[in-house]
Amino acid sequence: MHAVVSVDGFIADAEDNVGPLFEWYFNGDAEIVDGGPFKVSAESARYVRPMWQRIGTTIMGRHLFDLTNGWEGVPPAGEHIVVVSHRPRPEGWHPEASCHFVTDVGRAIGVAKELAGERDVALTAGDVGGQALALGLVDEVAMDIVPVVFGRGKRYFGAVHSQQLLEDPDVVIQGRRVLHLRYRVRR
Repeated sequence: MHAVVSVDGFIADAEDNVGPLFEWYFNGDAEIVDGGPFKVSAESARYVRPMWQRIGTTIMGRHLFDLTNGWEGVPPAGEHIVVVSHRPRPEGWHPEASCHFVTDVGRAIGVAKELAGERDVALTAGDVGGQALALGLVDEVAMDIVPVVFGRGKRYFGAVHSQQLLEDPDVVIQGRRVLHLRYRVRR
């Protein structure tokens, strides 16, 4: 599970705006993806580039899909998108895109693993990520923490209703205006 997050735990403000959360994606000289729009600090690039290269499939909720229009069928990392939704794929939406709509988080994980093959499955944070964590389906929690306080908004873990233990961080990297942390989920 991964997302950019405020220091007080929000992935967007109450109006779904990310505000300054994504500024670090554009404050450096190192590309994350060749020819892509993201230029970050060298420290951030050394962390993010290999992580994105390992991703085969991204799982997201319908809310994020609608906000981003499913990245027009081309996710920032990986080749496949799995959307957790009770509504079907929009009529005529990018028929060439490898985008699959499923109705529950457990099935989404299964479909995503099959599509990803030997590569990683990335799960966006928020309600869907929180549901997967509660079901024991998350192996790692990765956070790109930006020094901003939102006070309220969309929570990184959604509406998690139970305590979840994580191991000590196995990655701690300071970029420019971002701190990259990665935790294994304690089993």
